[in-house]
Amino acid sequence: MSAANGTAVHAAVDLGASSGRVIAGRIEDGRLRTEEVARFPNGPVTVPAGNRSTLHWDVLSLYAGVVEGLRRAAEPHGLASAGVDSWAVDYGLLDADGVLIGNPVHYRDARTDGVPERVFAHLPAEELYAVNGLQVQPFNTVFQLAAASGDAQLAAARALLLVPDLLGYWLTGERVAELTNASTTGLVDVRERRWAGECLDLLRERYGVPARELLPALVEPGTVVGTVRDGAAGTPLVAVGSHDTASAVVAVPAATPNFAYVSSGTWSLVGVELDEPVRTEASRSANFTNELGVDGTVRYLRNVMGLWVLQESLRVWRERGREVDLPDLLARAARVPALSCVVDVDDPRFLPPGDMPARIAAFATETGQRPPETDAEVARCVVDSLALAYRRAVHQAAELSGTDVEVVHVVGGGSRNELLCQLTADAVGLSVVAGPTEGAAIGNLLVQARAVGTVEGGLADLRRIVAGSTEAGRYEPTGPQAPWEAAERRLRG
Repeated sequence: MSAANGTAVHAAVDLGASSGRVIAGRIEDGRLRTEEVARFPNGPVTVPAGNRSTLHWDVLSLYAGVVEGLRRAAEPHGLASAGVDSWAVDYGLLDADGVLIGNPVHYRDARTDGVPERVFAHLPAEELYAVNGLQVQPFNTVFQLAAASGDAQLAAARALLLVPDLLGYWLTGERVAELTNASTTGLVDVRERRWAGECLDLLRERYGVPARELLPALVEPGTVVGTVRDGAAGTPLVAVGSHDTASAVVAVPAATPNFAYVSSGTWSLVGVELDEPVRTEASRSANFTNELGVDGTVRYLRNVMGLWVLQESLRVWRERGREVDLPDLLARAARVPALSCVVDVDDPRFLPPGDMPARIAAFATETGQRPPETDAEVARCVVDSLALAYRRAVHQAAELSGTDVEVVHVVGGGSRNELLCQLTADAVGLSVVAGPTEGAAIGNLLVQARAVGTVEGGLADLRRIVAGSTEAGRYEPTGPQAPWEAAERRLRG
């Protein structure tokens, strides 16, 4: 993207579970204009390891894509700044020379199966939640480290960096831990916004993991970390909200503080924005998480399995020689009777890669429902089930946090799914505003632009820029809540 009239150009590196992209952006007349300058694949790689296989990320390929993308974004006049966001919890280990020890393990790897329960035997779940306020997910970094206890790679490690911080280290030579992503590890005190001594001590005393020595200093989003050395040399690298959801929430074009959000992609993150964490027993029992956000905020949310189930279904069909066009599939799914079959998309069986249509059929049979038979019926089951999960999460987030939710904002790739957005409005019973699609990249761009002085103001000011730069869709509820209530009862037995 060329700068117009000397306008500063910023570059967002936005890494998702299936692809990475570099998006250039500049702000003109209060509007953010963006252009995707590079896209590269991402995905798991299964590698034999002793008597089992391990699922890894190909982080070296990702880094090559990042460097090339920054090079393209910097042409021809350079960049005012760059920033990196990605998924959470996964990490790379460095040896005493600062060299990566093996590719990071993928969060969908089975090594953490059963680990949370073992950790809770030493630090009860309620005590851990009182410190980190975190939803229990088996792949949280604290459980990954407990699972890796005794591994030769961990024994040789002298530093641990989460994925966006690892890429930032390679780009600049500086080691930091950006706070929004660090807060997903289970190792941060959510009240104090610092590393949690109780959790670090647990890892050392029970699992022999020297987390205090491995973890770098925490930095708030908006910190200029260093200067890029490769691809766009001389560019300031800003620690943005490096957890992609933190950046996506910045990009919610909200006109009122009373909003809920759905950051909808491979995962769906559903919640509200707060000033303080909610660490009640009711919150823990509902498995809500308190992740830290930009400008001292808290992202109070629940992880929902998201479009992963539909993505995996498409992959399975294509591997079997059936090329399914997604827009056509969704159009046919819209003609399937609503709520014919629903599943709990957060059931653990839907987490690992595999035959999702078969798993959906098995779940339906177990709950006394007729399994979907056609691909359109499978797709309708998935989007109905997602909308039902969004309904549950929005209502619980509002109740547990005492927030009066007036509107639901859907950002990310799911905002393009018109059927899902309409069903979300129907299920929740509130207006849904859909967009922007590239929410994480936009939030990334705005935080770094503010850090280097291109724009000023707080979150409300940044969101006004988003609202003025986005053509959002709007969906209104079209029917009563009774069918959704009945579907919820059917699902819960």
